[in-house]
Amino acid sequence: MDVRRADNRYRGGDQAAGIESLHAFSFGPHYDPDNLRFGAVIACNEERLAPGAGFDEHPHSHTEIVTWVVEGELTHRDTAGHESVVRPGDVQRLSSAGGIRHVERNDGDLPLRFVQMWLAPLEPGGDPAYEIVHGIADSTPYAVPAAGAMLHVRRLAPGERTAAPDAPFLYAHVVRGEVLLGGSVLGAGDAARVRNAKDLEVVARSETELLLWEMS
Repeated sequence: MDVRRADNRYRGGDQAAGIESLHAFSFGPHYDPDNLRFGAVIACNEERLAPGAGFDEHPHSHTEIVTWVVEGELTHRDTAGHESVVRPGDVQRLSSAGGIRHVERNDGDLPLRFVQMWLAPLEPGGDPAYEIVHGIADSTPYAVPAAGAMLHVRRLAPGERTAAPDAPFLYAHVVRGEVLLGGSVLGAGDAARVRNAKDLEVVARSETELLLWEMS
């Protein structure tokens, strides 16, 4: 298990434009050849957008982009004609495939915070696709078959326990709260990269929200 702390993430964004970004992997100008990916995950970005702030239309290709809103509302528009408002508890996936452009904005009156995870597909190319699941339940894993990955959402009360999935690659990101995972304490923004995960248990030390990626 390789634990990465929240404070060691790369800082980005544009504070003057109301954008604050924290990158867990090598990203943009923060190039680190030793931190390019883990399993299928190539980016785990925590984004904070002030009201009215956002990312203007920009391109993506050959990436599975999964977004989890923590607070506020995210407006998504893309060149394939999809337009959605993503709220806490929703899972949004954009398969950029051969290429697509999109806009992400905070059109609400409150600050927006979301975690966006990029996964490398097993095969490049194909046609772009979009999906949103509103109010996903803890007991409902979200599959991203193009990347050979499954997302598990865990919302835990203090003292509650849950099993982490067994997997060749397991990526755990703490959205909020504090957990004990395999003997390591993880707080908000911390992550663990586990190879050959087996029989791992998660124990919540406070009210917790946790994202677990099970990857082959």
